[in-house]
Amino acid sequence: MNMQGGPAPADARDPHAYSGGYTLDGGKYALAGPRQLRLADEHSFGTLLIDRLERVDTRDATSTAFDAQAWFGRDYDRFVVKVEGDYADGRLDEARTELLWGHAIASYWDTQLGLRYDTGEGPDRSWLAFGVQGLAPYWFELDATAYLGSEGRTALRVEAEYELPITQRLVLQPRGEINLYGKKDEANGMGSGLTDATVGLRLRYEISRQFAPYIGVEWNNKFGQTADFARSEGASTRETRWVAGLRFWF
Repeated sequence: MNMQGGPAPADARDPHAYSGGYTLDGGKYALAGPRQLRLADEHSFGTLLIDRLERVDTRDATSTAFDAQAWFGRDYDRFVVKVEGDYADGRLDEARTELLWGHAIASYWDTQLGLRYDTGEGPDRSWLAFGVQGLAPYWFELDATAYLGSEGRTALRVEAEYELPITQRLVLQPRGEINLYGKKDEANGMGSGLTDATVGLRLRYEISRQFAPYIGVEWNNKFGQTADFARSEGASTRETRWVAGLRFWF
C-alpha cells in the first residue's frame, strides 16, 4: 500500500483559509486593545515541591533530611532550584543547592544547566552542572546530572523514583540514588569512583494530592575509598534508616 506523499495537489485547500481572513489582531471579531487570547506556553507558572521532609533514625543517630525542588517559568524554559541535605546535632551536616536553567527537549524531558554548591562539615565545593530530568518509559521519574568542579573534579548523580498506587490514597514509592566522583576528595571523605548508593521504600497516605504523610525505610552503602574514610573515622559503611515525614507541594 502506497502512502500519500510528495507535493500537495493543485486544488488542495489552503490550510490558512480556515480563518476566513481573520486574525487575532484584526477582523470584526478581534477585541480592541492588546491581544486577549493567550496560549498555554505564553504564561509563566511556578511550583514548590517538598518531596522529602523527614526524620531519619539509624542505629547510631537521628537527623532531619530535606529534599525540595522549585521552578518558575514557561513550558519550554524555566528557572529551577533544587536543595537537599541533612541536619543533625544542631548543625547542617551536608547540603547541596543547585540553581539551574531548564529547557524542554521533548514532551516529558528537560535539560538543565547551571551551578551546584555544596556545604557542610568539610570544605565547600562549587560545580558546573548539566543534566536531564523527566519521565522515562514505564513511568520512572529520572534525574541524572553530571558535574564539573575546580581542580579537575568531576561527579555524576543519578536518582530514580517510581510510584505504585495501592489504593486511591495509598502510594508505595521505591527510590534509588547513586553518586560517583572522578577524583578523591579526602577533606570531604569522598573517594574516586562509586562512592555511595541508596535504595528505599516509602509508603505515603495522600490526605490530598498536595499533602501526604509517609513512613519508610532506606538502605545506604558506601564503597571503595569512601568506605575506607568512613571506617577511619569510626563511622558505619552500611546503614538502615527508618524515616517518617511529609510530602507536599503547592
